[in-house]
Amino acid sequence: MIKEEREVDQMTKQLPPLFRDKMMDLLGEEEFELFLSSYDQARSYGLRVNTGKIAKADFLEKSPFALEPVPWTSEGFYYEEGERPGKHPYYHAGLYYIQEPSAMAPAELLQVQPGEKVLDLCAAPGGKSTQIAAKLQGEGVLVVNDNHSDRVKALVKNLELFGVRNAVVLNERPERMLNVFQGYFDKILIDAPCSGEGMFRKEEDMMQQWERHTVQEFAEMQRELLGQAAQMLAPGGTIVYSTCTFSPEENEAQIAEFLDKHPVFEVVPVTRFEAGHPDWLREPWCEGDYSPRAREAVAGTARLWPHRLRGEGHYVAVLRKGYGVVAGMDEGTVAGTEKGTVADFVSASGAGARSGREALRGKGRAGSDSRVSLEPLQAFENELLRSEPFAELRLVCYGEHAYASPANLPELHGLKVVRPGWYIGALHRGRFEPSHALAMGLRMREAKRALSLASSDERALRYLKGETLEVAESEIIRDPEVTKAAKGYCLVCIDEHPVGWGKWLDGMLKNEYPPGWRWT
Repeated sequence: MIKEEREVDQMTKQLPPLFRDKMMDLLGEEEFELFLSSYDQARSYGLRVNTGKIAKADFLEKSPFALEPVPWTSEGFYYEEGERPGKHPYYHAGLYYIQEPSAMAPAELLQVQPGEKVLDLCAAPGGKSTQIAAKLQGEGVLVVNDNHSDRVKALVKNLELFGVRNAVVLNERPERMLNVFQGYFDKILIDAPCSGEGMFRKEEDMMQQWERHTVQEFAEMQRELLGQAAQMLAPGGTIVYSTCTFSPEENEAQIAEFLDKHPVFEVVPVTRFEAGHPDWLREPWCEGDYSPRAREAVAGTARLWPHRLRGEGHYVAVLRKGYGVVAGMDEGTVAGTEKGTVADFVSASGAGARSGREALRGKGRAGSDSRVSLEPLQAFENELLRSEPFAELRLVCYGEHAYASPANLPELHGLKVVRPGWYIGALHRGRFEPSHALAMGLRMREAKRALSLASSDERALRYLKGETLEVAESEIIRDPEVTKAAKGYCLVCIDEHPVGWGKWLDGMLKNEYPPGWRWT
């Protein structure tokens, strides 16, 4: 405890002097002392239940952790610092996401409903994307994008871990998305790149980054993101803009300027947290000439302060787009479409596209111009799947790789598409190899052959480590009338929640758990 107190005290001393001076000016002496005291307190830890896989009540019944509700997120919970939820089989089953509690607020305020078309514009590593996906409950379309290629891998993995079926992953500059998605989305989340002042307590290296990158650099990016998102939002739609910083230049000033440039938008007041600060729209921090309407509106935005709640520092604004066209409104210029930089995928839309059901029951091909036969996939579905999980999706291919894509997507040619939908598997030399993403997106009841290991069974951990298991034929759950043989692919589950594939033969289960996912 003494060591921890010394580390916290040291952290307070390490705060950049310019940051301390700025916060003193903004908050005033009394509030600043309270704010500074938050660095003398241990930070809070949180996880969020994946209600796309398990009901909250069911999770709480079986949870091995001592949990306390996060007040602003119905699926969010605090856990004790000593707990290690990342080292439990339920984490590998995608039953929850480990997430800083304040970071749960933006997606909650987006108020996503099943069936909507939603964009997470700056999505990596995917925490908020998985939160949105759970609220969609497999209905509608989720487009997630990040323009940093090195961050997209984590984004894809988290979506697959969560078992998301209706997501498209892009690695694109937002301006290149404008022609494709003009006025398309019902909801857009902008968790904007920022100076990260609210994360100093959680990630000490953010202090060094703050000194290397200016607030003005981020403010310019944020300004562009807001303008681009406005063009992709349908009338009546909602944008939630969020940062994890305290700087008014990146928060209230961004919203005030946006409102003055886009009069068709209004702020939807957030009353759950402390209000934004119109009084901070002043020199030397914010030098813009803002209208009275904009200044008044930013009081309806919200600030999450680490000395006022159990979480790190965040800012959130909810913006609603009206239906009218305002004269003189500056909506920006739609960027032209550049030539595609990745291979087009087969039958993503248009005359050749068919639903998953039509493709599998038709001629066994993804589209009229496809040279990839879907017959092996159809055979796999007939042998192993009870339901038709692809029925309402469109089957598309990148070469030999098959995906189930959301049905109502616009044409994506010319964009950097990382995942055009739910990755099903590879069609290779007349056989189908199911993907790990397919296993994670299924439910145990959808498989005709499954193995359910108890989380307390030592074989559960051995499976997650990639080991071959001894499994009696009697342990393979199957419908004898449909599948007489136990041999072949088997959906491996832990406490009835899928974690991957195995191949059973003569009492042995060959492990198909991906090397990059294995327990270490």
